[in-house]
Amino acid sequence: MTISNKDYSHLADKKSPDSPMLKNLIFAFTTGGAICVIGQIIINLCKSKGLSFEDASTVASVSLVILSVILTSFNLYNKIATFAGAGTLVPITGFANAVVAPAIEFRSEGYIMGLGAKMFVIAGPVIVYGTVSSVLAGIIYYFIK
Repeated sequence: MTISNKDYSHLADKKSPDSPMLKNLIFAFTTGGAICVIGQIIINLCKSKGLSFEDASTVASVSLVILSVILTSFNLYNKIATFAGAGTLVPITGFANAVVAPAIEFRSEGYIMGLGAKMFVIAGPVIVYGTVSSVLAGIIYYFIK
């Protein structure tokens, strides 16, 4: 039996459950917002202890990365991501999860070929293209200014 791509798409759309978009948007927004609120609370606490805004922001960033790593290592970050969807992709926590999750998954293959080689499978392209685009933006800015 041969089926055309159009007929297959129609059949797949009919059989697939509808995505609760509004619910997903609300969960993503509230979870991402909660992560940002936690970061702001850390900044405010650090500033109340006498740190400058820059130092307090650094402490907040490092704290969110450490929290993300801990949650990933206990497989709690994935459970939160299942609930929140894209809300957990707040850049710093999502990036930490993208580095730690493959490292944990492949650690049984050894420190070099497992953990070391696979750690940046997901995050590596982000680092490479982020660096390249930053350099290009800097060059363009240099010649425009």
